[in-house]
Amino acid sequence: MPARDVKAHFQALDAFLIEHQGLWKPRPFTHRQLAWESRHPELAHWLRQRSLDDAEASHNAPYDLPAPAPFAQLAAQARQLSTVDKLPTQPLPLARHRLNIDVPGRKWQQIEAFGAALSFAQAPTHWLDWCAGKGHLGRRLLQTGQQLTCLEYDPALIAAGQALSDHHGLAAAHRLQDVMADLTLCAEHTPVALHACGDLHVRLLQLASAQGCKQLALAPCCYNRISAPAYQPLSEAGRASTLRLSIEDLGLPLSETVTAGKRVRQQRDTSMARRLGFDQLQRQLRGCDEYLPTPSLPTAWLSVPFADYCRALANLKGLSTGEQDWAALEAQGWARLAEVRNLELVRGLFRRPLEIWLVLDRALFLTEQGYRVELGSFCDAALTPRNLMVLAERD
Repeated sequence: MPARDVKAHFQALDAFLIEHQGLWKPRPFTHRQLAWESRHPELAHWLRQRSLDDAEASHNAPYDLPAPAPFAQLAAQARQLSTVDKLPTQPLPLARHRLNIDVPGRKWQQIEAFGAALSFAQAPTHWLDWCAGKGHLGRRLLQTGQQLTCLEYDPALIAAGQALSDHHGLAAAHRLQDVMADLTLCAEHTPVALHACGDLHVRLLQLASAQGCKQLALAPCCYNRISAPAYQPLSEAGRASTLRLSIEDLGLPLSETVTAGKRVRQQRDTSMARRLGFDQLQRQLRGCDEYLPTPSLPTAWLSVPFADYCRALANLKGLSTGEQDWAALEAQGWARLAEVRNLELVRGLFRRPLEIWLVLDRALFLTEQGYRVELGSFCDAALTPRNLMVLAERD
């Protein structure tokens, strides 16, 4: 989309998110009562009486929920503002024999979709796989006459990636590199990053634009993985906005779970229900109706008796549980989980608008650095919810 359309889209999203931040910033998990419930009591009551199964069925399609006002109006606005075009694609050259060995199926499909959406006026000569892991993306993109450099921080992944590249006879260099440290890129490098997290992909944008890379392609991920205490906008429009985003806010786009399996969802629900049961207990023990942050316990703790689970968390916080009606507390945790997951559906309307706001901030930054920028989706959300891609190229 043209730069003026990118900016107009950003500003429309900005106004929407600012106007309704009282709906999407407070987390039902940490607040037993939300301020917006007094303004929209019919909607709050309707959501609170739904079951956990109801919430699960609506989680990935909140826009279609037949909830009381103002839900439908907000959903329509969110859907409209969340519309981005699918990037045009072209068939990739056939992959080398057994190149996808050691790559999980879903990851390989994401790589294929990412590669098919790459479109530059000039053919790349030297791919730079950023935060490469074993370099699966770079190897899939590499064609005869091109070079590949893979940058990775984990020595074990570097060794495994180099062995795979050598096995396939590819001209690939796997380098040990902390990308947040001093690093020099060259104009002939074409950096690509499929789901690089937070600071890591922001560093790529800043470094590539400052050091003269003519092309880059990025699918961002994990916007909350940053070292700063709050979001630092990249573009002029982002810095001019009055929207302030905490690390907690930045986690909202990541709350979608279309790729989670049944076992993972069960573990997630059990963990949340237990934490909510403990939350009820700690409020009683402290005589204070406030959420108490606690560290996560290992997954193995989900199979121990609920009483032992609560005692372990209480010990971490210097609390004494005494004797409790543990069955009642555990049941309260599950009941509150149903309420939390249904109230979260209101926040769910803002997942995609916030993510697009963040990606447009990146696109506008690149435009300001002299790039022609294209933004769109490179695959269906069922393959990965993080399906937004930024393509940038300079003359």
